[in-house]
Amino acid sequence: MTAVTRSSGTTTSVDVAEAVRAVRASSRRRQLLDAAVVVMGRTGFHQMSMQALADEAQVSVGLFYKYFGSKEDILLAAIVDILEAFRDQLQPAMDTAGDDPVMQLIAGFRQYTTIVDENRDAVVLTYRESRTLDAAGRDRIKELEVQTSAPMRDATTAAIDEGLMSSVDVDLAVFDLMMLAHGWALKHWHFAPDYGLDAYIAAQLRFALPALLVPEKLGEYLSRI
Repeated sequence: MTAVTRSSGTTTSVDVAEAVRAVRASSRRRQLLDAAVVVMGRTGFHQMSMQALADEAQVSVGLFYKYFGSKEDILLAAIVDILEAFRDQLQPAMDTAGDDPVMQLIAGFRQYTTIVDENRDAVVLTYRESRTLDAAGRDRIKELEVQTSAPMRDATTAAIDEGLMSSVDVDLAVFDLMMLAHGWALKHWHFAPDYGLDAYIAAQLRFALPALLVPEKLGEYLSRI
C-alpha cells in the first residue's frame, strides 16, 4: 500500500494500515486469552501446557509466544483483562444514572455484576489462580482492584455527604458490594437455577441497601430497583 502525503486532519493509507493491524492484533490477543481462560478452567494453571492452549485457540504454539512470554504472562494478562473491563466500563455506566449518587451506585453494581456475568470463568480463575502470580503481578492486581472500586467509592461518599446514606466505612461497603457481584460467578452453579441475572442483581440490592441507606430514604430507592 502506498502512503499518501499527510496533511493536517487528513487520514493517510499508512494510518489505515496501522489501524487495521492494531484491530487484528487486539482480536488475536482476545482469541488467545479466551482460549487460555477455557484451558485453565479445565486443567488449572499448573497443569496447563502451551500445546493445550494452542489446540484450544487453533493456532501454533509459536503464536502464543509472539504475544506472551510465558505461562505466567498469560495468567496475568487474563486477570488484568477482566479488571480493566471493570475499570473502563463502570464509570460510563454510572454516569447514565444522573446526579443522584445512590442511583449511580445502583447502576455501578448492576454494571459490575453484568461484567461478572460476561466473564464468569475469568472471575473464577482470578480467585483460584491469582496467588500463583509473582509479587509484581499481585501488586498490579491490587492496584487495578483499587482503581476499579473508585467510582463506587466516590458515589458512596457523595451519598453519605448528601445525607442519603448512613456514615458507613466506604471501602468496606464498596468491597462488600463487589463481593456480592463476584458471587454470581463463584456460586453460579447454585443461584442460576433460581435466578436470572437481573433477578440476582435486584435481590442483592434489596439485601445490601437497607444496611447503607438512611431509613427514611430506603423505600424510595427500593421501589426504583
